Amino acid sequence: MDLDPRVAARLRRNDAGLVPAIAQQHDTGEVLMLGWMDDEALARTLATGRATYWSRSRQEYWTKGETSGHRQWVRRVSLDCDGDTVLLQVDQEGPACHTGTRTCFDDGQVWEVGPGDGAAAS
Repeated sequence: MDLDPRVAARLRRNDAGLVPAIAQQHDTGEVLMLGWMDDEALARTLATGRATYWSRSRQEYWTKGETSGHRQWVRRVSLDCDGDTVLLQVDQEGPACHTGTRTCFDDGQVWEVGPGDGAAAS
């Protein structure tokens, strides 16, 4: 499967030929997960409407939910201004994280500005 050359020309890949792909719930804006894509994974995603990623650990393609049933139905695909990040706006079925939580960021908070800690209001 070939990626549209106009899209491929806009991508800025890392040394492994990959770009990070952020999956976001399309209607709430909730950030679900980050995966990696190469041209083939992005082409498969665009052709099927199902989020397909490149597994760096297994060295193979995987379509989200293929074994778990927790599918990502892609509603919109965007590139950031530099072409080095893909944003997938999806309709997530079930948990997005392999740990079984809704997002991969449920338990990862390391810092937050508390009341009165931010910049003074003008």
